[in-house]
Amino acid sequence: MRAIISPSKCHGTVKIPPSKSLAHRAIICASLAQGKSVLSNIDYSVDIQTTLACMKKLGAKIECYEDQVIIWGIHDFSHLQDHHIECNESGSTLRFLIPIFSLTNERITFTGKNRLLKRPQKIYENLFHEFGLYFNQTEEKIEIQGSLPSGDYTLQGNVSSQFISGLLFTLPLLSNDSHIHILPPFESKSYIDLTIQMMKLFHVNIEWEDDLTLFIKGNQKYQNKDVTIEGDYSQFAFFGVLGAINADLNIEGMDPCSLQGDKQIVDILKDFKSDITENNKIYHVSPSQLYAHEIDLKNCPDLGPILCVLAMFAKNNTRILHTSRLRLKESDRIEAMISECAKMGCIIEAKDDEMLIHESCLHAPSVPLAGWKDHRIVMACSIALSVLGGEIEGCEAISKSYPSFFDDLKAVGIEVTLYD
Repeated sequence: MRAIISPSKCHGTVKIPPSKSLAHRAIICASLAQGKSVLSNIDYSVDIQTTLACMKKLGAKIECYEDQVIIWGIHDFSHLQDHHIECNESGSTLRFLIPIFSLTNERITFTGKNRLLKRPQKIYENLFHEFGLYFNQTEEKIEIQGSLPSGDYTLQGNVSSQFISGLLFTLPLLSNDSHIHILPPFESKSYIDLTIQMMKLFHVNIEWEDDLTLFIKGNQKYQNKDVTIEGDYSQFAFFGVLGAINADLNIEGMDPCSLQGDKQIVDILKDFKSDITENNKIYHVSPSQLYAHEIDLKNCPDLGPILCVLAMFAKNNTRILHTSRLRLKESDRIEAMISECAKMGCIIEAKDDEMLIHESCLHAPSVPLAGWKDHRIVMACSIALSVLGGEIEGCEAISKSYPSFFDDLKAVGIEVTLYD
């Protein structure tokens, strides 16, 4: 699918979809809890559909309605429905579920699409082998067998917080206590805090003993809970930047007290001298002269692509720190943004763990932008094109996280024409 986007002014109000990060976590906790849980404000992106399908295979009973999911959790790990677990492109699904499915003690095969199985999984491979368990990865699948035990775990803190979250979901269900020791540098701590927050709602408690050590009490049980999913700050970012570079926009559906690391977008917009205010849980963003400011992606790597767009429209050069993990996402997001921003007249340099976005004379691209099979690249480039105009290919990628993105863009006045 491709989109032709004409320069057009946004206006009105957009409601941001629910947090994909929190929805993954709520679905998993509810599926591990005995009894009935009701999850409200659910958006059925491909990633969320994937996690729902996987938890059904674990034995959870799940009923899906328009924006609500009812889940009856499992009693134990003896009701596995299928040994083949398809994770599509969802890194969260794969990394959260490998430790959980290990508790079945069955031979489990995980598969995925596009770059998923090329993304780093070495942490789990090492852990499984350390405990004498089976773990085998090829370009087509990951196979595991054997239950991860309670005990002391040491993990790198700068690869992905998803490995830590996967263990956090699992270790409380074991008979004995456990510790997770995190080796510095520790990045994306905010995602760990989201996991702990959601688990606490389901009556499973995790404690920080210090900044790098987690204590997990054993023999805990998830208890059913009704949860409403808050708005997603990683998706808010696209419309926050739209308001900052285009025209006045109201953004609703957010929790200003959220623990989401991507909430950093609000402070980043303010750092760039954007006119952004919040009143009664509604953000108002107005365009203004933007000025470059250093950005640190340590706790918000998913913001990388849209922050490149914000920096494109700012005076002076913008330095973005802790960018190396952008190469390990659905695409190499550094290479993708260097390529696509160049088509719009912006020069980006990448070196080691940094990017430098130069102040540039921007123009409409003379050739279509590429989506790189990456939802965040498509959405970030689309925001830039709302000002410059142009075409972008591979737009079907948005189904991964935000299937209504172009509908929401059109609803606030951006002229978008989609073609198959």
